[in-house]
Amino acid sequence: MSDLLTASWSGYLRPDGRKGIRNLVLIIYTVECAQHVAHAIAAGEEDVHVIGFPGCYDNAYAIRLMLALARHPNVGAVLSVGLGCEYTQPEKLADTVRASGRPAEWFFIQQTGGTKSSVVKGKEIVARLHEQIWKETPRVPMTLADLTVGCECGGSDGTSGLAGNPTVGAFFDLLVDAGGRAVFEETVEMIGLRGVMLSRASSPDAKRQLADAYDKAERYCRSVRQWSVSPGNFAGGLTTIEEKSLGAFAKSGTKPIQGVIRVAEQPRGPGLWILDSVPDDHFMQFGYTNPNDTEGLMDLISAGAQIILFVTGRGSVIGSPVAPLIKITGNSATFRTMEEDMDFDAGRVLTGELTLTQAGRELLELIVRTARGEPSKPEALGHREYFIMYKHQNTPGLAAGCRA
Repeated sequence: MSDLLTASWSGYLRPDGRKGIRNLVLIIYTVECAQHVAHAIAAGEEDVHVIGFPGCYDNAYAIRLMLALARHPNVGAVLSVGLGCEYTQPEKLADTVRASGRPAEWFFIQQTGGTKSSVVKGKEIVARLHEQIWKETPRVPMTLADLTVGCECGGSDGTSGLAGNPTVGAFFDLLVDAGGRAVFEETVEMIGLRGVMLSRASSPDAKRQLADAYDKAERYCRSVRQWSVSPGNFAGGLTTIEEKSLGAFAKSGTKPIQGVIRVAEQPRGPGLWILDSVPDDHFMQFGYTNPNDTEGLMDLISAGAQIILFVTGRGSVIGSPVAPLIKITGNSATFRTMEEDMDFDAGRVLTGELTLTQAGRELLELIVRTARGEPSKPEALGHREYFIMYKHQNTPGLAAGCRA
């Protein structure tokens, strides 16, 4: 086990000092009208991913998130594609990416000749960027201390809190001990646990941050009159929001919580962090804070996570761009039924086949293999779902200069 905690592999060094486990070209479209062209450019291209924002109006949250993804450690270069009349400007996105030391290019479809001409131009640019980053990106040793790993859960059932999330918690403890960064989210799924959360704070300042994040989440849920529990959760054996919250919180493991980060913010140091993705009080809006699991995964990737964990008792077929997704279930029946999509069977903890400690170590082994280049099942299947929603949450300084 000690050898695994000190395992190393070759990563990709970025100008900001972070290290990636993949070396991707990222295509960003800046309005829904450009999404077809963006996906057509990426079609059939290896190590080329697509994200984008459908809105034609200013949204600081979306711009901030796209910039964080464009400067993610797994991304080597960026092509930004716009239609030509939207508010978010592809040229300014590309300029910001270049300022991070990465190559970046952009164009407007309206100035290129239309769909076919834009796809041809885009593929030429992607080929050039791809060749450049593979020739020029330095390869350097990586260890667990260089990793940020994020986790959320969705499609939960009774096994998620008993085996799936606790297995992640056991791994998170190992990652923190090795000097890495662990990030978990969904404060709206921690309602009822205020005292439990605050007791895990690493400092008085962290305790204040946790209290503020919890209180905002509770106000939000009361304001929209919705709590983060679904019919599928009830069908899977959960009965109350507090019961679901206890299971969701189990993914945090046992280490002290260093503090709270917001969407597109990196952890401010090693250790365990919680991600607050709830809209700010003065920007209340109707609906769940995470309208689907994909949106939550994008938030975690925006925090710089090179690998994402997704715990689901009832099963899922989603993946993610930019960062490999590893799907974990605490329900062995779900694993057997959906083995082509699920990466890890934590249900063996419930049958006695593994102890929780052993499950955490086995998950660590899988994560090291993924960091070394082995594709997760969503990666191998080509799943790259993404969702950037209309949301309002302030984080200063990360979206400047990218609007018209």
